[in-house]
Amino acid sequence: MVENGFSSLLAVAAVSISVFARPPPSANNEDAALQRFREVWCGQDPRPNSNAYVTELVLPADCEMPLGISVDEGHVWYVSAKRGLLGSYSPAENKFNEYKIPEWPSREQPFTKISSLQMSWTVKVDKSGNVWFTDENNAIWRFNKASESFDMFKVPASYPSAMDFDTNGNIYFIGISSKSLYFGDVSKMKNQTPEGITEIPLPLNGFSGIDSQVVSSGALVVDNERKEVWVSLLAFQQKGQIFRYDIDTGKVDRTVDLPADLSSPVGAALDNSGNLWVADHGTSIFFKYDPVKENITKFVTSVASPKIYGGKTPPNAYTLPYWIASGQDGSIWFNEHFGNKIARIDTEKLTLTEYWIPSQNKNWAACPAGSATCGIANALQFTIGSNNLAWFSEQTENKIGKLDTAKQVPITVSTPDEITVAKGDSAEIKVSIDARGDFSGQMMAA
Repeated sequence: MVENGFSSLLAVAAVSISVFARPPPSANNEDAALQRFREVWCGQDPRPNSNAYVTELVLPADCEMPLGISVDEGHVWYVSAKRGLLGSYSPAENKFNEYKIPEWPSREQPFTKISSLQMSWTVKVDKSGNVWFTDENNAIWRFNKASESFDMFKVPASYPSAMDFDTNGNIYFIGISSKSLYFGDVSKMKNQTPEGITEIPLPLNGFSGIDSQVVSSGALVVDNERKEVWVSLLAFQQKGQIFRYDIDTGKVDRTVDLPADLSSPVGAALDNSGNLWVADHGTSIFFKYDPVKENITKFVTSVASPKIYGGKTPPNAYTLPYWIASGQDGSIWFNEHFGNKIARIDTEKLTLTEYWIPSQNKNWAACPAGSATCGIANALQFTIGSNNLAWFSEQTENKIGKLDTAKQVPITVSTPDEITVAKGDSAEIKVSIDARGDFSGQMMAA
């Protein structure tokens, strides 16, 4: 691993489980509680930090708590989970515009309450240029850029979290607290109503014997080429399943039981060959499911940086890959929630490159007293634009960030042969590392 803004390694497999939680604000009086809340959720460092690949931008309003993010040809779009704003940023003009979402109850909540966050996990731009986003209060919103107006569609999904479009511009979506797939016929959907929305039940036999309250939806992606929808369900640390829904037949035609170590399938994306890539948000693992061969290949991120822990990485530290997206060149991207990185894997060469996010909030790690660097930026969502530009939100830092992968990494890593190692066996792998230009960095095998 190279600690100067990126890391590059050949992907290998690992098995691990982790539990994470949001730290609640705690204090003895109202003023102290407000100060504590702002330290945790509003960013300790108001400066836009940067490194060789990442540039940060501070949002125009205070303590916005940005989450869902997307990009079109001219703007980056994001949702403020606290302020109830749909924001846009023009890279060409270096200018922000923000639009007040008509109904956003958390906007009126005191800062010291966790309920002051109204989570909007997904932002998407349709072919007509409308901006869609989820609202945990059982709604999906559509913003018309021409008229600068909002439509709000009430949905039967509990806590809608992920959505995608089909070739006709209709939407499929899921809810974190629901166990079904939902379809929205956009031509029939009406403002302030659930009209035009159909529930598609998923088979739950695989979760028999597990408390239904802990079973939730995770990932969703539409394969428009093959007319399929992929969805995941999970019972955290207990079980994970993936379902394939055939759009033409209207039936779930495949159920994939995941191994016991992959019980948190949250993000999903498709590569150019139709393989499904999934992030497991309870480990350091991401994996590929080949629907033709019906097999799973596991990969693992690099070890979490000691900078996150103030000097030494504990043995039970995991990076928690979260959401996944595909790039225009067929690459697969994901954010490492507790790895504090945005990662890109070349699906042909199977080479993983990870880019360090320069902001860190010490309230989100067990930081030793006096540590110079510690914590994470909570880069909870991201999107891939043209030219492999990645944009991401830093929910607890009041920032969005840009990752420019056009800047060439100054090293290449290669191996002369492909080696297959059986479980329990070991093998020597010779790796060639070539540096270009004046390069200095710390290397670590993972």
